[in-house]
Amino acid sequence: MTQPWWFVLLLCWWPVHNLVLAAFAWRAPRPASERSSKPLLFWIVIPALNEERVIANTVRNALRLGTPETPVRVLVIDDGSDDGTPEILAGIADERLHVLRRDLPQARQGKGEALNAGYRYIDGIAEREGTVSQTVVGIIDGDGRGSAGLLTEVAAMLRSRGVGAVQCRVRIHNRHRLLALLQDLEFGAIADASQSLRDVLGSVGMGGNGQFTRLSVLRRFGPSPWSDCLVEDLELGLRLHLAGVRIRYTQRAWVTQQGLEDVRRLLRQRTRWAQGNLQCSRHLRSLATSRFIAGTGLFDFLVYLVVPWLTVPLSLLAAALLVIVPVALVTGNSFGGLVAETGNLTQAVALWLAALLLPGIMWAIVYFVRLRDEPLPRALLAGLCYPAFLLLGVLATWRAVFRIVLKRNVWAKTERLAELPA
Repeated sequence: MTQPWWFVLLLCWWPVHNLVLAAFAWRAPRPASERSSKPLLFWIVIPALNEERVIANTVRNALRLGTPETPVRVLVIDDGSDDGTPEILAGIADERLHVLRRDLPQARQGKGEALNAGYRYIDGIAEREGTVSQTVVGIIDGDGRGSAGLLTEVAAMLRSRGVGAVQCRVRIHNRHRLLALLQDLEFGAIADASQSLRDVLGSVGMGGNGQFTRLSVLRRFGPSPWSDCLVEDLELGLRLHLAGVRIRYTQRAWVTQQGLEDVRRLLRQRTRWAQGNLQCSRHLRSLATSRFIAGTGLFDFLVYLVVPWLTVPLSLLAAALLVIVPVALVTGNSFGGLVAETGNLTQAVALWLAALLLPGIMWAIVYFVRLRDEPLPRALLAGLCYPAFLLLGVLATWRAVFRIVLKRNVWAKTERLAELPA
Protein backbone atom coordinates (compact mmCIF):
# COMPACT_ATOMS: atom_id res chain seq x y z
CA MET A 1 0.00 0.00 0.00
CA THR A 2 1.39 3.43 -0.89
CA GLN A 3 0.29 6.40 1.12
CA PRO A 4 0.20 10.15 0.40
CA TRP A 5 2.42 12.40 2.51
CA TRP A 6 -0.46 13.60 4.71
CA PHE A 7 -1.37 10.05 5.64
CA VAL A 8 2.24 9.18 6.59
CA LEU A 9 2.41 12.37 8.67
CA LEU A 10 -0.82 11.53 10.46
CA LEU A 11 0.35 7.98 11.14
CA CYS A 12 3.79 9.00 12.45
CA TRP A 13 2.81 12.05 14.49
CA TRP A 14 1.46 10.11 17.46
CA PRO A 15 4.50 7.84 18.11
CA VAL A 16 7.02 10.61 17.38
CA HIS A 17 5.23 13.03 19.71
CA ASN A 18 5.28 10.47 22.52
CA LEU A 19 8.94 9.62 21.91
CA VAL A 20 9.99 13.26 22.24
CA LEU A 21 7.83 13.73 25.31
CA ALA A 22 9.21 10.60 27.00
CA ALA A 23 12.71 12.08 26.90
CA PHE A 24 11.61 14.55 29.57
CA ALA A 25 10.48 11.80 31.95
CA TRP A 26 14.06 11.65 33.21
CA ARG A 27 14.36 15.36 33.84
CA ALA A 28 13.97 16.32 37.51
CA PRO A 29 13.37 20.09 37.83
CA ARG A 30 15.32 21.48 40.77
CA PRO A 31 14.84 24.64 42.82
CA ALA A 32 17.46 27.37 42.99
CA SER A 33 19.66 27.50 46.07
CA GLU A 34 18.37 30.84 47.33
CA ARG A 35 17.60 31.21 51.03
CA SER A 36 15.16 33.37 52.92
CA SER A 37 15.27 34.43 56.55
CA LYS A 38 11.48 34.26 56.84
CA PRO A 39 9.85 30.81 57.01
CA LEU A 40 6.90 30.09 54.78
CA LEU A 41 3.59 29.42 56.52
CA PHE A 42 1.36 26.88 54.83
CA TRP A 43 -2.39 26.55 54.68
CA ILE A 44 -3.69 23.35 53.11
CA VAL A 45 -7.22 23.87 51.84
CA ILE A 46 -9.46 20.82 51.44
CA PRO A 47 -12.78 21.47 49.65
CA ALA A 48 -15.28 18.94 50.98
CA LEU A 49 -18.76 18.04 49.83
CA ASN A 50 -20.03 14.76 51.28
CA GLU A 51 -16.57 13.30 51.85
CA GLU A 52 -17.35 11.04 54.82
CA ARG A 53 -15.60 8.09 53.14
CA VAL A 54 -12.21 9.81 52.89
CA ILE A 55 -12.06 13.07 54.85
CA ALA A 56 -10.58 11.71 58.09
CA ASN A 57 -7.58 10.16 56.32
CA THR A 58 -7.07 13.27 54.21
CA VAL A 59 -7.12 15.71 57.14
CA ARG A 60 -4.79 13.59 59.28
CA ASN A 61 -2.34 13.25 56.41
CA ALA A 62 -2.41 17.01 55.77
CA LEU A 63 -1.72 17.77 59.45
CA ARG A 64 1.26 15.37 59.41
CA LEU A 65 2.86 17.27 56.53
CA GLY A 66 3.80 20.16 58.81
CA THR A 67 7.35 20.53 60.17
CA PRO A 68 9.00 23.16 62.41
CA GLU A 69 10.44 24.76 59.25
CA THR A 70 7.16 24.51 57.30
CA PRO A 71 4.32 24.92 59.82
CA VAL A 72 0.92 24.01 58.49
CA ARG A 73 -2.71 24.76 59.20
CA VAL A 74 -5.55 22.90 57.51
CA LEU A 75 -8.77 24.51 56.36
CA VAL A 76 -11.62 22.21 55.38
CA ILE A 77 -14.36 23.98 53.43
CA ASP A 78 -17.51 22.01 54.20
CA ASP A 79 -19.58 23.03 51.19
CA GLY A 80 -23.00 22.05 52.50
CA SER A 81 -22.33 18.37 53.23
CA ASP A 82 -25.41 16.43 54.32
CA ASP A 83 -23.66 13.15 55.15
CA GLY A 84 -21.36 12.39 58.11
CA THR A 85 -18.60 14.82 57.06
CA PRO A 86 -19.35 17.49 59.74
CA GLU A 87 -19.40 14.93 62.56
CA ILE A 88 -16.12 13.37 61.41
CA LEU A 89 -14.44 16.77 61.30
CA ALA A 90 -15.77 17.65 64.74
CA GLY A 91 -14.13 14.49 66.08
CA ILE A 92 -10.60 15.51 64.99
CA ALA A 93 -9.04 17.34 67.92
CA ASP A 94 -6.22 19.51 66.58
CA GLU A 95 -5.96 23.28 67.01
CA ARG A 96 -4.40 23.55 63.54
CA LEU A 97 -7.62 22.33 61.93
CA HIS A 98 -10.11 24.98 60.84
CA VAL A 99 -13.53 24.16 59.40
CA LEU A 100 -15.45 26.67 57.29
CA ARG A 101 -19.06 25.59 56.94
CA ARG A 102 -21.06 26.89 53.97
CA ASP A 103 -24.83 26.36 53.83
CA LEU A 104 -27.34 26.63 51.03
CA PRO A 105 -27.99 28.71 49.01
CA GLN A 106 -24.34 29.90 49.10
CA ALA A 107 -23.00 26.32 49.21
CA ARG A 108 -22.69 23.91 46.29
CA GLN A 109 -21.95 26.57 43.71
CA GLY A 110 -18.90 24.75 42.37
CA LYS A 111 -15.40 24.09 43.59
CA GLY A 112 -14.17 27.52 42.51
CA GLU A 113 -16.63 29.36 44.75
CA ALA A 114 -15.76 27.11 47.69
CA LEU A 115 -12.06 27.85 47.20
CA ASN A 116 -12.75 31.57 46.98
CA ALA A 117 -14.51 31.44 50.35
CA GLY A 118 -11.54 29.59 51.83
CA TYR A 119 -9.12 32.11 50.32
CA ARG A 120 -10.98 35.02 51.91
CA TYR A 121 -10.96 33.24 55.27
CA ILE A 122 -7.18 32.69 55.12
CA ASP A 123 -6.51 36.19 53.82
CA GLY A 124 -8.36 37.70 56.78
CA ILE A 125 -6.28 35.72 59.27
CA ALA A 126 -2.99 36.49 57.49
CA GLU A 127 -3.88 40.20 57.40
CA ARG A 128 -4.50 40.24 61.15
CA GLU A 129 -1.32 38.32 61.85
CA GLY A 130 0.81 40.35 59.44
CA THR A 131 1.93 37.23 57.55
CA VAL A 132 0.56 37.81 54.05
CA SER A 133 4.01 37.79 52.43
CA GLN A 134 4.91 34.47 54.10
CA THR A 135 1.64 32.59 53.58
CA VAL A 136 1.24 29.86 50.98
CA VAL A 137 -2.13 28.37 50.04
CA GLY A 138 -2.12 24.73 48.93
CA ILE A 139 -5.04 22.73 47.55
CA ILE A 140 -5.51 19.04 48.26
CA ASP A 141 -8.75 17.36 47.27
CA GLY A 142 -10.88 15.36 49.68
CA ASP A 143 -9.17 12.12 48.64
CA GLY A 144 -5.62 13.52 48.48
CA ARG A 145 -2.53 12.32 50.39
CA GLY A 146 0.67 14.35 50.37
CA SER A 147 4.08 12.67 50.30
CA ALA A 148 6.54 13.02 53.16
CA GLY A 149 8.64 16.18 52.78
CA LEU A 150 6.14 17.73 50.35
CA LEU A 151 6.10 21.16 52.01
CA THR A 152 9.90 21.27 52.27
CA GLU A 153 10.18 20.70 48.53
CA VAL A 154 7.49 23.27 47.72
CA ALA A 155 9.10 25.83 50.03
CA ALA A 156 12.44 25.38 48.27
CA MET A 157 10.77 25.98 44.90
CA LEU A 158 8.93 29.07 46.11
CA ARG A 159 12.11 30.65 47.45
CA SER A 160 13.47 30.84 43.90
CA ARG A 161 13.29 34.33 42.47
CA GLY A 162 10.04 35.14 40.68
CA VAL A 163 8.29 31.86 41.49
CA GLY A 164 4.75 32.41 42.72
CA ALA A 165 3.25 28.93 42.46
CA VAL A 166 4.26 25.27 42.41
CA GLN A 167 2.48 22.23 41.01
CA CYS A 168 3.32 18.81 42.46
CA ARG A 169 3.25 15.43 40.80
CA VAL A 170 -0.01 13.45 41.03
CA ARG A 171 -0.31 9.68 41.54
CA ILE A 172 -3.14 7.16 42.09
CA HIS A 173 -3.05 5.21 45.36
CA ASN A 174 -5.76 2.56 44.70
CA ARG A 175 -4.27 1.19 41.50
CA HIS A 176 -4.97 -2.49 42.14
CA ARG A 177 -7.53 -2.56 39.29
CA LEU A 178 -6.62 -2.03 35.65
CA LEU A 179 -8.67 1.13 35.11
CA ALA A 180 -7.07 2.87 38.09
CA LEU A 181 -3.64 1.59 36.99
CA LEU A 182 -4.19 3.26 33.63
CA GLN A 183 -4.92 6.53 35.41
CA ASP A 184 -1.67 6.17 37.36
CA LEU A 185 0.23 5.54 34.12
CA GLU A 186 -1.36 8.70 32.75
CA PHE A 187 -0.55 10.89 35.77
CA GLY A 188 2.67 9.31 37.03
CA ALA A 189 4.44 8.99 33.68
CA ILE A 190 2.79 10.85 30.80
CA ALA A 191 1.50 13.95 32.59
CA ASP A 192 4.72 14.03 34.63
CA ALA A 193 6.84 14.13 31.46
CA SER A 194 4.55 16.81 29.98
CA GLN A 195 4.88 18.99 33.06
CA SER A 196 8.65 18.50 33.15
CA LEU A 197 8.79 19.75 29.57
CA ARG A 198 6.54 22.68 30.44
CA ASP A 199 8.80 23.55 33.35
CA VAL A 200 11.48 24.19 30.70
CA LEU A 201 9.12 26.06 28.36
CA GLY A 202 7.57 28.19 31.12
CA SER A 203 4.05 26.83 30.60
CA VAL A 204 3.45 24.59 33.63
CA GLY A 205 -0.24 23.83 34.16
CA MET A 206 -2.00 23.87 37.52
CA GLY A 207 -3.94 20.80 38.70
CA GLY A 208 -6.62 20.43 41.34
CA ASN A 209 -4.45 18.32 43.63
CA GLY A 210 -1.07 19.54 44.83
CA GLN A 211 -1.14 23.17 43.70
CA PHE A 212 0.53 25.74 45.98
CA THR A 213 0.34 29.51 45.45
CA ARG A 214 1.64 32.44 47.45
CA LEU A 215 -1.18 34.36 49.12
CA SER A 216 0.33 37.63 47.90
CA VAL A 217 -0.04 36.34 44.33
CA LEU A 218 -3.67 35.29 44.82
CA ARG A 219 -4.40 38.79 46.14
CA ARG A 220 -3.74 40.20 42.67
CA PHE A 221 -7.04 38.70 41.51
CA GLY A 222 -9.29 40.33 44.11
CA PRO A 223 -11.69 38.43 46.36
CA SER A 224 -12.24 35.59 43.86
CA PRO A 225 -9.04 34.16 42.34
CA TRP A 226 -10.86 31.04 41.16
CA SER A 227 -13.55 31.20 38.46
CA ASP A 228 -16.65 29.13 37.74
CA CYS A 229 -14.78 27.27 35.00
CA LEU A 230 -15.19 23.49 35.25
CA VAL A 231 -11.40 23.22 35.48
CA GLU A 232 -10.87 26.16 37.82
CA ASP A 233 -7.36 24.93 38.64
CA LEU A 234 -6.17 25.01 35.01
CA GLU A 235 -7.73 28.44 34.46
CA LEU A 236 -6.04 29.85 37.57
CA GLY A 237 -2.73 28.68 36.14
CA LEU A 238 -3.45 30.47 32.85
CA ARG A 239 -4.33 33.66 34.74
CA LEU A 240 -1.08 33.42 36.69
CA HIS A 241 0.94 33.06 33.49
CA LEU A 242 -0.89 36.04 31.96
CA ALA A 243 0.02 38.08 35.05
CA GLY A 244 3.71 37.21 34.63
CA VAL A 245 3.83 34.83 37.61
CA ARG A 246 6.26 31.95 37.21
CA ILE A 247 4.91 28.46 38.01
CA ARG A 248 7.30 25.60 38.70
CA TYR A 249 6.74 21.85 38.64
CA THR A 250 8.26 19.28 40.98
CA GLN A 251 8.21 15.51 40.64
CA ARG A 252 10.04 14.98 43.94
CA ALA A 253 6.88 15.83 45.90
CA TRP A 254 3.52 14.37 45.05
CA VAL A 255 -0.10 14.01 46.06
CA THR A 256 -1.90 10.71 45.57
CA GLN A 257 -5.62 10.53 44.92
CA GLN A 258 -8.27 7.92 44.29
CA GLY A 259 -8.57 6.52 40.82
CA LEU A 260 -12.03 5.78 39.49
CA GLU A 261 -12.71 2.08 39.13
CA ASP A 262 -15.68 2.01 36.76
CA VAL A 263 -15.99 3.42 33.27
CA ARG A 264 -19.23 5.35 33.83
CA ARG A 265 -17.84 7.51 36.63
CA LEU A 266 -14.55 8.01 34.82
CA LEU A 267 -16.37 9.13 31.67
CA ARG A 268 -18.37 11.66 33.70
CA GLN A 269 -15.19 13.01 35.31
CA ARG A 270 -13.36 13.25 31.99
CA THR A 271 -16.33 14.94 30.34
CA ARG A 272 -16.19 17.67 32.98
CA TRP A 273 -12.46 18.05 32.47
CA ALA A 274 -12.84 18.15 28.68
CA GLN A 275 -15.59 20.76 28.88
CA GLY A 276 -13.46 22.88 31.20
CA ASN A 277 -10.49 22.62 28.83
CA LEU A 278 -12.70 23.79 25.97
CA GLN A 279 -13.90 26.71 28.12
CA CYS A 280 -10.28 27.79 28.68
CA SER A 281 -9.87 28.54 24.98
CA ARG A 282 -11.40 31.95 25.80
CA HIS A 283 -7.88 32.91 26.92
CA LEU A 284 -6.29 32.26 23.51
CA ARG A 285 -6.27 35.90 22.42
CA SER A 286 -4.87 37.10 25.75
CA LEU A 287 -2.13 34.47 25.63
CA ALA A 288 -1.21 35.35 22.04
CA THR A 289 -0.87 39.06 22.90
CA SER A 290 0.69 38.73 26.37
CA ARG A 291 4.06 40.38 26.91
CA PHE A 292 4.94 37.66 29.43
CA ILE A 293 4.41 34.67 27.11
CA ALA A 294 6.27 34.05 23.87
CA GLY A 295 8.15 31.49 21.82
CA THR A 296 7.81 27.80 22.56
CA GLY A 297 5.85 28.48 25.75
CA LEU A 298 3.18 30.29 23.75
CA PHE A 299 3.16 27.49 21.17
CA ASP A 300 2.58 24.94 23.94
CA PHE A 301 -0.35 26.93 25.31
CA LEU A 302 -1.88 27.27 21.85
CA VAL A 303 -1.54 23.55 21.15
CA TYR A 304 -2.94 22.63 24.56
CA LEU A 305 -6.02 24.82 24.12
CA VAL A 306 -6.67 24.26 20.42
CA VAL A 307 -6.15 20.47 20.14
CA PRO A 308 -9.28 19.62 22.21
CA TRP A 309 -11.38 21.46 19.63
CA LEU A 310 -9.70 19.41 16.87
CA THR A 311 -10.50 16.11 18.60
CA VAL A 312 -13.95 15.88 17.02
CA PRO A 313 -12.90 16.37 13.36
CA LEU A 314 -9.73 14.29 13.82
CA SER A 315 -11.69 11.44 15.36
CA LEU A 316 -14.08 11.57 12.40
CA LEU A 317 -11.09 11.38 10.05
CA ALA A 318 -9.64 8.43 11.97
CA ALA A 319 -12.99 6.64 11.87
CA ALA A 320 -13.19 7.23 8.12
CA LEU A 321 -9.70 5.80 7.63
CA LEU A 322 -10.63 2.69 9.60
CA VAL A 323 -13.37 2.11 7.04
CA ILE A 324 -11.54 3.22 3.89
CA VAL A 325 -8.32 1.28 4.41
CA PRO A 326 -9.95 -2.18 4.79
CA VAL A 327 -12.17 -1.45 1.79
CA ALA A 328 -9.10 -0.44 -0.21
CA LEU A 329 -7.35 -3.64 0.81
CA VAL A 330 -10.28 -5.80 -0.25
CA THR A 331 -11.21 -4.04 -3.50
CA GLY A 332 -7.86 -2.66 -4.64
CA ASN A 333 -9.46 0.74 -5.21
CA SER A 334 -7.78 4.06 -4.53
CA PHE A 335 -9.29 6.54 -2.11
CA GLY A 336 -7.52 9.86 -2.14
CA GLY A 337 -4.13 8.25 -2.73
CA LEU A 338 -4.67 5.20 -0.53
CA VAL A 339 -3.91 2.51 -3.11
CA ALA A 340 -4.22 -1.06 -1.95
CA GLU A 341 -1.75 -3.75 -2.89
CA THR A 342 -2.85 -7.01 -1.34
CA GLY A 343 0.71 -8.31 -1.33
CA ASN A 344 1.58 -5.65 1.27
CA LEU A 345 -1.29 -6.53 3.59
CA THR A 346 0.97 -7.90 6.34
CA GLN A 347 3.24 -4.86 6.14
CA ALA A 348 0.29 -2.47 6.30
CA VAL A 349 -1.27 -4.22 9.31
CA ALA A 350 2.10 -4.28 11.09
CA LEU A 351 2.57 -0.55 10.45
CA TRP A 352 -0.84 0.30 11.86
CA LEU A 353 -0.37 -1.88 14.94
CA ALA A 354 3.07 -0.42 15.60
CA ALA A 355 1.78 3.14 15.39
CA LEU A 356 -1.13 2.24 17.67
CA LEU A 357 0.61 0.14 20.33
CA LEU A 358 4.26 1.19 20.56
CA PRO A 359 3.65 4.53 22.34
CA GLY A 360 1.72 2.80 25.14
CA ILE A 361 4.42 0.13 25.49
CA MET A 362 7.08 2.84 25.62
CA TRP A 363 5.20 4.65 28.40
CA ALA A 364 4.79 1.37 30.27
CA ILE A 365 8.57 0.93 30.28
CA VAL A 366 9.08 4.53 31.39
CA TYR A 367 6.51 4.02 34.15
CA PHE A 368 8.19 0.81 35.36
CA VAL A 369 11.75 2.12 35.26
CA ARG A 370 11.05 5.53 36.76
CA LEU A 371 8.63 4.60 39.56
CA ARG A 372 9.50 0.98 40.40
CA ASP A 373 6.32 0.36 42.40
CA GLU A 374 4.47 -1.87 39.92
CA PRO A 375 5.73 -5.12 38.35
CA LEU A 376 6.70 -5.01 34.68
CA PRO A 377 3.85 -7.33 33.48
CA ARG A 378 1.20 -5.00 35.00
CA ALA A 379 2.91 -1.95 33.52
CA LEU A 380 2.98 -3.59 30.07
CA LEU A 381 -0.68 -4.58 30.37
CA ALA A 382 -1.56 -0.96 31.08
CA GLY A 383 0.54 0.15 28.12
CA LEU A 384 -1.22 -2.25 25.76
CA CYS A 385 -4.62 -1.02 26.99
CA TYR A 386 -3.64 2.64 26.77
CA PRO A 387 -5.07 3.23 23.24
CA ALA A 388 -8.49 2.08 24.46
CA PHE A 389 -8.13 4.43 27.45
CA LEU A 390 -7.50 7.29 25.02
CA LEU A 391 -10.71 6.45 23.16
CA LEU A 392 -12.54 7.16 26.41
CA GLY A 393 -11.03 10.65 26.33
CA VAL A 394 -12.23 11.14 22.75
CA LEU A 395 -15.75 10.12 23.77
CA ALA A 396 -15.58 12.52 26.74
CA THR A 397 -14.60 15.36 24.40
CA TRP A 398 -17.55 14.61 22.12
CA ARG A 399 -19.87 14.72 25.14
CA ALA A 400 -18.26 17.97 26.29
CA VAL A 401 -18.87 19.61 22.91
CA PHE A 402 -22.54 18.64 23.04
CA ARG A 403 -22.79 20.00 26.59
CA ILE A 404 -21.36 23.33 25.44
CA VAL A 405 -23.80 23.46 22.52
CA LEU A 406 -26.67 22.72 24.92
CA LYS A 407 -25.27 25.29 27.43
CA ARG A 408 -25.03 22.76 30.23
CA ASN A 409 -22.44 23.85 32.79
CA VAL A 410 -23.37 21.88 35.91
CA TRP A 411 -20.42 20.94 38.13
CA ALA A 412 -20.45 17.15 38.60
CA LYS A 413 -18.59 16.00 41.71
CA THR A 414 -16.42 12.88 41.54
CA GLU A 415 -17.74 10.15 43.82
CA ARG A 416 -15.38 8.61 46.39
CA LEU A 417 -14.65 5.03 47.33
CA ALA A 418 -14.70 3.89 50.96
CA GLU A 419 -11.30 3.64 52.67
CA LEU A 420 -9.91 1.97 55.76
CA PRO A 421 -8.70 4.33 58.52
CA ALA A 422 -5.07 5.34 57.97
